[in-house]
Amino acid sequence: MRTAVVNLARIVSGDWRAPFVDGDSLLCDSGRIAKVGRVSDAELKDCDVVIDAGGAIATPGLIDSQVHNTFGDYTPRQKTVGFLESYLHGGVTTAISASEVHVPGRPKDPQGVKALAVAAMKCFEHYRPGGMRVWAGAIILEPGLVEADFADIAAQGVWLAKAGFGAVATPYDYAPMIAHARKHGMTTLVHTGGSSIPGSSGIWADHLIRMNPDVSFHTNGGPVAMPDDDYPRLVNESSMALQVCTAGNLRTTLLLAKLIVEANQFDRFLIATDTPTGSGIMPLGMLYTITHLASLGGMDPAVAIAAATGNNARSYNRNSGFLKSGADADVLILDACVGGSKNDALSAISNGDIPAVAAVITDGVPRFVGRSRNTPAPMKTVRVVHNRVPYDFAGAAH
Repeated sequence: MRTAVVNLARIVSGDWRAPFVDGDSLLCDSGRIAKVGRVSDAELKDCDVVIDAGGAIATPGLIDSQVHNTFGDYTPRQKTVGFLESYLHGGVTTAISASEVHVPGRPKDPQGVKALAVAAMKCFEHYRPGGMRVWAGAIILEPGLVEADFADIAAQGVWLAKAGFGAVATPYDYAPMIAHARKHGMTTLVHTGGSSIPGSSGIWADHLIRMNPDVSFHTNGGPVAMPDDDYPRLVNESSMALQVCTAGNLRTTLLLAKLIVEANQFDRFLIATDTPTGSGIMPLGMLYTITHLASLGGMDPAVAIAAATGNNARSYNRNSGFLKSGADADVLILDACVGGSKNDALSAISNGDIPAVAAVITDGVPRFVGRSRNTPAPMKTVRVVHNRVPYDFAGAAH
């Protein structure tokens, strides 16, 4: 499928070092971005769908790098069906598993946690809720796992490993399992902060530095934060990615953002939601954290968007997260909301207002065009002006 977007006021790249792309249009072909900036009239004529953005902006689709999915689009903790599809209407085009720890009666023996990870991964190989891509199946690290177990599941396609909910004596006991997982090419994730469920342990800077994972999850607190003195240590004494989450501590989110910018280590700063949990289901969570960083933390909104897109893509070695040739064709069209005091999405974000999600494209396919069911309508008219596909791309009304 060939899809083009024209009449864009700005194009946000997803790369914080060069946050904008010159031009006013982009072209998606066969699930990848073919061109960004300029699209010729001849190329537009060959498109299946052309979207007129009406002067709104384009950004990469958001990557929520900590979602508590189980099997399918269902969360047993909150007894909710369809939450992932709803997150798509909040601009999330990619979700990454935080491990399937919320599966009722989850196994805790080595063979069981391996089977759970493989089953969850397989569940989403060909299932895309609302068009979202879900990377599922993070093995939960439990005592008894040995290097051969990681070699086994890595060979089956499992590439995520999560520490923080196993029955270990101390968090330091995760270190050899994390080393085995990294040796076999897996991305390793660690719960950070106070205990979040009965039986789990608090994990702080000393533990993380010893474990040396790829990503510290909800470094701002999930939901309980570490002591403030631990934050400079993680920034300056480690190289792991440091993720902040909507369902965490807002004060420490802003503290960590300040430290990471001062250390010129912004590639390591990631945004996620850490939901659904007891904190709730948050379809607009990624947009809220972007807005908090810009309006309360003084961060350039295009740079904050990069923490939710390109930075996540780099840390997890995914092909989405950027508006550039060859990247996965996951695109948002954003604008200021009707009724707001600002006239464009970036100014609205800096003002503390979430933007209107006016269209979502995943895998080069428009999933809705016009307005999201989860945000107010955009100020500008975003519409399909050319369509060879027998489908109405208008999103469902409230």
